Amino acid sequence: MRVRGKLCDTGEVVTLTLAGGRIAGFGRDSADVDLGGSEVYLAPAFLDLQVNGFGGYDFNLGAWGGEGEVSSELAPIFDLAARAGTAALCPTITTNSREAMIAALKAIVDTVEQDRSLRHAVPGIHVEGPYIAAEDGPRGAHPLEHVRNPSWDEFQAFQDAAAGLIGIVTLAPERPGALRFIEQLSEAGVVVALGHTGAEPAVIRDAVLAGARMSTHLGNGSHALIPRHSNYLWEQLACDGLYASIIADGHHLPPSVLQTFVRTKGAERLVLVSDAISLGGLPAGRYAGGVREVLPSGKVVVAGTPYLSGAGHLLDTCIAHVVRHTDLTLAQAVRCATEVPAQLLGQGGRGELRVGADADLVLLRMPDDGPLKIEATLRLGEIIYKR
Repeated sequence: MRVRGKLCDTGEVVTLTLAGGRIAGFGRDSADVDLGGSEVYLAPAFLDLQVNGFGGYDFNLGAWGGEGEVSSELAPIFDLAARAGTAALCPTITTNSREAMIAALKAIVDTVEQDRSLRHAVPGIHVEGPYIAAEDGPRGAHPLEHVRNPSWDEFQAFQDAAAGLIGIVTLAPERPGALRFIEQLSEAGVVVALGHTGAEPAVIRDAVLAGARMSTHLGNGSHALIPRHSNYLWEQLACDGLYASIIADGHHLPPSVLQTFVRTKGAERLVLVSDAISLGGLPAGRYAGGVREVLPSGKVVVAGTPYLSGAGHLLDTCIAHVVRHTDLTLAQAVRCATEVPAQLLGQGGRGELRVGADADLVLLRMPDDGPLKIEATLRLGEIIYKR
């Protein structure tokens, strides 16, 4: 198969030859898939490091929705993500009981191991919690009754249930035993992310020395008020050893904060994530027994309040928003959702347009407003979505 489009950085129109699930060559001739050539951008398909669910489907098996509102199927999440240009993602399991988290991990493995394309679509599973801060603010929407201290034995049970697929763990480094736990995770090749934390700056520094490599949705899952100088946000922003993931959906970070984070971290250490939950993409209304509400804008809040209760958009929204409200170009923003997260995970061959790289591709348009317009998404050289 040959796919034609223009590059995001130079605008050059190229034709990629695909074979065996990889990019086999570059050229400028005609193509089998040509949706506008000089009008449509061709880029690596997006890699989202944090997806809880979407469209009524939940990797957490109903934790983010309510009875009768969330399907037990998991494969449709990948189809919905493909409509937004995402060909690969990290299913994200959040704080719950040991039994519920193990059940969710097993369900993910059962889903992806039955399909070569889906298995390729999961470079790793992201476990967000349960080893996070207990206090209001940093804990976010995670249930207090299931927050606990790190346990290597429990993590090994999680990893066994996940058939070794856990690739990211988000935790609060101030919890007792966390620093040694970070060392153990790092030694095991798991990316340690700091999130849902109220740690003192010195503890953040210690966590980085122990092996922490990323900040999870920086600026969210934190206190409403913090010391103006000595705090965990500035410390993570200033640390060159930490990548920062951010939710740039227009709801989680105001434009001035978004711009500051982008300018501080730079495109080389910034990862765009959706953090979408099962209620994302659903019609406006109240869900989860009336606890959560989807607004007409797609924003998910605690019902009847302005307070966020999850994310309702995918990376097609986040990339377009960050281009309009920061210094990032489209090419840089796309790289923050492709090559940068792939590098963080040690996934060579993902997120690049070069001979030998995986043929995970997206054809897109950048409109004047709203999300990116996705014309087609390919995984391993096969079309998985076409508008």
